[in-house]
Amino acid sequence: MRSSTASLRLHVESALAGRIASPFRLREARIPAVIPTGISALDELVGGLPRGGLTEIYGPPCSGKTSILHSALASRTASSEVCALVDAQDAFDPSGSQAAGVLLQRLLWVRCHGLEQAFRSLDLLLHGGGFGFITLDLGDTPVRLVRKVPLHVWFRLRRTVEDTSTVLLVLSQESNAKSCASLVLRVEKEATRWWLQRRASATTAFHTPACLLDGSACSAEIVRSLQQRKKVRFIDRANLRKDREGMARFQLNSDQHVTGEASNEAVPLPSEEIGKKRCKKKG
Repeated sequence: MRSSTASLRLHVESALAGRIASPFRLREARIPAVIPTGISALDELVGGLPRGGLTEIYGPPCSGKTSILHSALASRTASSEVCALVDAQDAFDPSGSQAAGVLLQRLLWVRCHGLEQAFRSLDLLLHGGGFGFITLDLGDTPVRLVRKVPLHVWFRLRRTVEDTSTVLLVLSQESNAKSCASLVLRVEKEATRWWLQRRASATTAFHTPACLLDGSACSAEIVRSLQQRKKVRFIDRANLRKDREGMARFQLNSDQHVTGEASNEAVPLPSEEIGKKRCKKKG
């Protein structure tokens, strides 16, 4: 019985040689190193993005995924770390990223036109090494196409990034990596802040008041985390009673460009009031 067990073990080890080192040895759990996202509320919630692991952030459009990406890229490039962005749908905006503080000279932008090109490029970057932060942006890819990605692809990505110092971040509209991810966050937009610009003086060319986007309030919830952090902090202490465990809220602000013809006074206008005013005008 012992000889058959030993021979079977030797056969399995020889079959997996070169692919899995010591398949019958229990690996000791270790706390991975993390990098900050640059958003204090999010960093206090999750502790940071783990190195040597796959992090997935998913949510609907305009939920704050791109803002988190820009903040993380700005933090990494400011630390003289080389980063890479695999853009599946060629939707990255370099100007907006540079305005957010990203040093473009330390960022490799891979412009793809489909999932096949994106995953091939990602494999090359992971196997080539040399990048401390790699992002796969699937946020603008149709959900039905991302769902067709086999689960073994995500397992392969997780195995590739293990035992490295690289942070692999995946942005999507739905969770696809599942248990292959070390950290899974769901983000969503909770509120939008609009500002009503009022003209200081009337001129010959009259324009109706326009509502400008000033920012939004977003929330992030931990769906899966291998670190199992339970300590929660919130950026908005006034809404502490409304917050739930395992969630954090953060503000996203947009730059206001006010021309000389417009006054500097701006009135906050909730999105609900905007809808009511539009309905009254139509009536």
